[in-house]
Amino acid sequence: MEFIRTDGKNKDFIDNCVLLDMDLDIRVGRLIKREKYQKYNQLDEIREAIVVYEDGKAVGGGAIRRYDDETVELKRVFVHNEYQGQGIGSRLVCMLMEWAMELGYQRMILETGELLVESCAVYKKLGFKVIPNYGPYVDMPESLCMARDLRKDAF
Repeated sequence: MEFIRTDGKNKDFIDNCVLLDMDLDIRVGRLIKREKYQKYNQLDEIREAIVVYEDGKAVGGGAIRRYDDETVELKRVFVHNEYQGQGIGSRLVCMLMEWAMELGYQRMILETGELLVESCAVYKKLGFKVIPNYGPYVDMPESLCMARDLRKDAF
């Protein structure tokens, strides 16, 4: 398994995001009008992304995006269905947290949904706590926002 740092313009990262959107449409698309989220998931502001490869094939990816001077937002994390349950997502998020710390960020935030039970479990396992919905998600009750301190003494 290889974890390669890249950016939001990487074709494999973009393809992974397309698969993520397709997966979300299947999982929650009947219950949530997902199109309202599209403007918050644009890749043009993604400067730090990681693509996960197995034998040269992209099997997952995720990214971070600056939120403010101290805070970075976790974005577009997805591991292909056939590779889920192997700890790849947890490892990917940890690598993105490490990268955020290298860049000087103190805190990581994310938006997910209660319907995404597996994702919520991974984030909680990694020390994320539920916070009030932030920014564009304030008026989206189906959103679940979480945060985690990134300072070394928080581990």
